[in-house]
Amino acid sequence: MDKRTIIGLVLIFAIVMGFSYFNRPSSEEVARYQAQRDSVARIEAAQEAERIAAERMQAALQDSAVRAAGVAAGQVFQTAGEEQTLVLGNDKLALTFNTRGAYPRTVQLKGYKTYHGDSLFLYRDEPASSLGLQFLAGNASIETAREHFICTDATHLTAKSAGDTARIVFRLPAADSVGYLEYEYSLGYGSYAVGWKVRFVNMEGQLAGSARYLDLRWTMRSLQQEKGAKKELEYTTAAYYTTNGEYEQLTPSDKEVEEKVTTKVAWVAYKEQFFSAILRNPEGFEQTDLKVNLSDGEGYLRQFDGTYLLPFSGGKNDAYALEFYYGPNLYKTLASYEHGYEEVVPLGGWLIGWVNKYVVINVFYWLSKYISNYGLIILILTLIIKILIFPLTFKSYASQAKMRLLKPKVDEINQKYSRKEDATKRGQATMELYKKAGANPLGGCLPILIQFPILVAMFRFFPASFELRQESFLWADDLSSYDAIVNLPFSIPFYGDHISLFTLLMAVTLFISSQMNYKLTSSSQAQMPGMKFMMLYMMPIMMLFWFNDYSAGLSYYYFLATLITIGQTYFIRFAIDEKKMLARLQQNAARPQKKSGFMQRLQEMQKEQARRAKR
Repeated sequence: MDKRTIIGLVLIFAIVMGFSYFNRPSSEEVARYQAQRDSVARIEAAQEAERIAAERMQAALQDSAVRAAGVAAGQVFQTAGEEQTLVLGNDKLALTFNTRGAYPRTVQLKGYKTYHGDSLFLYRDEPASSLGLQFLAGNASIETAREHFICTDATHLTAKSAGDTARIVFRLPAADSVGYLEYEYSLGYGSYAVGWKVRFVNMEGQLAGSARYLDLRWTMRSLQQEKGAKKELEYTTAAYYTTNGEYEQLTPSDKEVEEKVTTKVAWVAYKEQFFSAILRNPEGFEQTDLKVNLSDGEGYLRQFDGTYLLPFSGGKNDAYALEFYYGPNLYKTLASYEHGYEEVVPLGGWLIGWVNKYVVINVFYWLSKYISNYGLIILILTLIIKILIFPLTFKSYASQAKMRLLKPKVDEINQKYSRKEDATKRGQATMELYKKAGANPLGGCLPILIQFPILVAMFRFFPASFELRQESFLWADDLSSYDAIVNLPFSIPFYGDHISLFTLLMAVTLFISSQMNYKLTSSSQAQMPGMKFMMLYMMPIMMLFWFNDYSAGLSYYYFLATLITIGQTYFIRFAIDEKKMLARLQQNAARPQKKSGFMQRLQEMQKEQARRAKR
């Protein structure tokens, strides 16, 4: 390929790129197109909701069609006798069922305890928690959660070894004694997943005129499991995962939160800080209505109420294969089910989430194979991180030292070009000085930029880390919650009714570190009024108030990280000979600098602008 061909190809590429650039839609056009698409989506969603509501209303008014099928009001299913209680279990779960409603009345997680040492239940047998189908048959409103089922198969209720599966089957006979509604629950050994098959068999005669959709209603009242209810509430909410792979959750609030989701939903989670109850439909729920309230009962957190739409074709052979997950919010455990359940663990978005998923969690799992004390694991993790970024820390300190040594020269330039109209010359002379001496005024920013995602990742990881739950270290009895060494008889606004020692230590070390940084920066550059107070006092005080209720593991990590930073600063200060550094800077400044063609043109342009400004 000769020179002309290369030039031609480059020109063609430049023309194509230029054409694409100048013909791209403006930001206003993009916003207008997006607004139009959003408007169309809202209209379609509203129309779909109206269509579903109309079908439900039509089904409610079709009394004549139902009577023609021989169904009298209230006689869709047979009534039955005494209630029966059964337990389905394996090595992980124990689910208590009652034939009245045939849904799990209590869900106990084996091997876990509440903070106070009680057996851990996701929910208990009570009216506030229920599960069932709701539909209209004639002028009768059917709620299967109130109907009396018959247990037809309870021969294997416990999965005792690998490969074993526990199973229980309930049937709700139709009034004509021909059809029935059947629930089948299954639970494999070593699993937190509970299969739930729902089948309508030969029910078309009883359900003639029913709507094209059924409502699956699932309510649950979550229990307080952890030490601090305030923080636990911040993580307890409803979430959902669409069939398009998008995860959303309702914002935790002290008021009722409600959301109608018209996008097809793959699963819905009633999530707590460290445990979740998840309902999945492989076919997707057509529409989802979610509602979350604060619970008014002592020892409870929130009341969940969800209604999920299922397609229905009349009851002849309608079947649904659903699945529950009742278990801990352990990232790798959730991810092992390959349904996106791990999204309920709040690890942060994009870069922050990447750091947590692929670095922090894996290091935690690796270290936990050899070390059982999570306080030591956090210490080792902190050391690893600080060692990895130490070269950048060293470079940052060296850059600050250069700026501090060059400050007398910068002051001379500022004095020489002190007039307001000489601002351009002052800036050019200062940058020329930095360039000749080999100093970079932004050199100290890179380590901060590198460390910032790590700091935020830890902020997201520790409060939501199941690994730290009920793990003790030194005076902290639970690293996932606050470490109160003093419980106050009163509550301080924005602070709380206790004193957390790790938070106090973190604030003290942060003050010391801020004092060191202030001395370095104040000697190398002018400080704005009030900067001293902001750097020395404001941040430590804010952290003291902000972190008092947070995870002790998080405060402990920040305390260690700041303490190590202080040690590194002292080490670097002794390692760097500032006299030799100043001599090198002076040699660099005296050495003739070779200017590139670009820099020469840039300086000529600046001189030309200065000449024009004088005219």
